[in-house]
Amino acid sequence: MTQLGSDIQYLPGVGPKRAMLLKNELGVATFSDLIHLYPFRYIDRSSIQRIAEVTPDVAHVQVMARVIRATLYGPGSSVFVQRNQAGVEIDNCPADKNGVKVLRFNAVKRLSVIVADSTGEMEMVFFKGIKWNWDRLTPGSVFVFFGKPQLFGKRLNILHPEVDNPPSQADMPGNVGTLTGVYTSTEKLKNSGITGKVMNRLQASALNACLPEIEETLPEYILREKDLVPLRFALRNIHFPQDADALTKASYRLKFEELFFLQLSLLKQKYIRSRSEVGIRMPKVGEPFNALYKRLPFDLTGAQKRVIKEIRADLTSGHQMNRLLQGDVGSGKTMVAVLSCLIAYGNGYQSCIMAPTEVLSQQHYANVSRYLEGSGVRCALLTGSSTAKERREIHAGLEDGSIAILIGTHALIEEDVRFRALGLAVIDEQHRFGVDQRSKLWAKGPGVPPHILVMTATPIPRTLAMTLYGDLDVSVIDELPPGRKPVQTMLIGQGKRRALYKFMRDEIAKGRQVFVVYPLIFESEKMDLKNLEEGYEDIVKAFPLPDYKVAIVHGQQTNEVKNFNMSAFAAGRADILVSTTVIEVGVDVPNASVMVIESAQRFGLSQLHQLRGRVGRGSEKSFCILVKDEKVSKESQRRLDLMCATENGFELAEEDMKMRGPGDLEGTQQSGLPIALNIASLVRDGTILSEARVYAEHILESDPFLSSPRNLPLMKELQKDKYNIKDYSKIS
Repeated sequence: MTQLGSDIQYLPGVGPKRAMLLKNELGVATFSDLIHLYPFRYIDRSSIQRIAEVTPDVAHVQVMARVIRATLYGPGSSVFVQRNQAGVEIDNCPADKNGVKVLRFNAVKRLSVIVADSTGEMEMVFFKGIKWNWDRLTPGSVFVFFGKPQLFGKRLNILHPEVDNPPSQADMPGNVGTLTGVYTSTEKLKNSGITGKVMNRLQASALNACLPEIEETLPEYILREKDLVPLRFALRNIHFPQDADALTKASYRLKFEELFFLQLSLLKQKYIRSRSEVGIRMPKVGEPFNALYKRLPFDLTGAQKRVIKEIRADLTSGHQMNRLLQGDVGSGKTMVAVLSCLIAYGNGYQSCIMAPTEVLSQQHYANVSRYLEGSGVRCALLTGSSTAKERREIHAGLEDGSIAILIGTHALIEEDVRFRALGLAVIDEQHRFGVDQRSKLWAKGPGVPPHILVMTATPIPRTLAMTLYGDLDVSVIDELPPGRKPVQTMLIGQGKRRALYKFMRDEIAKGRQVFVVYPLIFESEKMDLKNLEEGYEDIVKAFPLPDYKVAIVHGQQTNEVKNFNMSAFAAGRADILVSTTVIEVGVDVPNASVMVIESAQRFGLSQLHQLRGRVGRGSEKSFCILVKDEKVSKESQRRLDLMCATENGFELAEEDMKMRGPGDLEGTQQSGLPIALNIASLVRDGTILSEARVYAEHILESDPFLSSPRNLPLMKELQKDKYNIKDYSKIS
């Protein structure tokens, strides 16, 4: 076995116990895992500040200071124990039943440590890890403290500083520079003695063992063209930088390589498919397409026309289409889907439109039926609620080809649903369907896979779309149809409820309808359900029968009840719909002009934007009112202010990703990133990602199979397990 694959317990200084901790806490199981665990920050030993120079307005500060005094505080700021450099301890610990004073750390509320250098004093405060820091930060000892300084009363302090031993050359084997890497750690690791200093020692030991067998992963021509440092240099200098310049070069090399191989693996699938995957050729547009296009009561936007051209080019190419259609709420994606289905019909093929919920399926069916009226093109609706008789008729119509467009939920992928000639599958809100469910559509084509059009109304940041959908062609509808009025967004506190209810009454008096949404994020949260029910009761009292009708919808209702209440609201039989986020996708009620979002700070930006998109669908002026709770964090306040400042979904999605990271965004929790990123960040490294993608495209244009001798290192790297990405192109 190579050193790289060796079990981490055999690295000097680790052993079985520490190995188990490293595996459980950091996922480090081998020498290779350790050297690919990169520092998240560096301590610059040349930039230690004097305490007298520290001000509370800087982002962070690093001081080297001696511990003067340490104090443990109990409830109500009572002093339990205090010790100073003379070793004096004031002991006010509570006594047990025998009168013996015992220090119980679970009763300690905080640890205050006063530190000093030759210019002044400051305080370090700990509410966590108290025992560990109490044992370590003994008066007289010197440490480097790093953190955000703040003014508390008249004294500067740092809350939960990072604490490191004063760096010395002896502590850093293999380190010849002034920058010291700081690694992700946990309380358990620190308590077991795996401190920052120990991590540096372990990294030095692993590098010394492994560097001789590290093979270059990029061909020499790429290193030359992209001006990249060799891999061994990069690994040495990411952990132990010679200087800031060496660190910059090492960091860029590793980030570029990570994003380049990610894009290369995705694009390679796309290039091979575009050259070899046979697709149904649809050369004609057909009369039904032209007829609908001519009789539309409005002009398509420039963006819609552009996207239809892109789809047309795919359908005539002879290769299978795999296209992602992104469009903000209300941008006209359904019309693009219908026109695409009519192209398929004009060429003798059937289509299906698959939606995540019955309500959305019914909505699509109603819209499509309206567009197709008088055209002779037959469409049908298939959902879990379809009766046995309806199913029999639909199955027969699909098999004899008389049904041209089938709309429905995941009922479409049931085994007994057989098409005569499925040529196009449109999937709405793609992230709501599991990969295995979607793959079943693939097999329903006439011996040749159907063309795939994936539609999403969740704006996906450009860098995330490049990564999650890197192997799909992406079209964006970035214009709203003419006549769509912007939705006025307002933020109010709980104290404005009376004014809010008056505003709602005024809108209802004008014949409008109102959504009121509560944050039942997880169906099991009893507290949220209670809030929803109390909110419903409150609204029923404020809007009593017979003047007002209030409906309620949430996930714990049966589908029958949910659909009945939602349909009542959609048909105008209810003035107010009190709901959870189940209405986020679907429900097109042009008459609804007000969206009230309760406890709005609990939603992400993308979700708030989706909810806001439920109103403003008619010609009337519409409003989105965000109601915040009394206590709101700074980040939440920033999110709510952004909602009021812009209606651009893509702008909001970019901000959402910056605030929350790509893993939390609506839809991406299920999908996840195709490979784990160790050093690159989709949030911070968008420029490198774009560069890596363009370069990967450039290589694949001339060598899509990476079969030329100079690209063998690339092929060898892509064959590793971590690049074994599911082929999303075939299961979109």
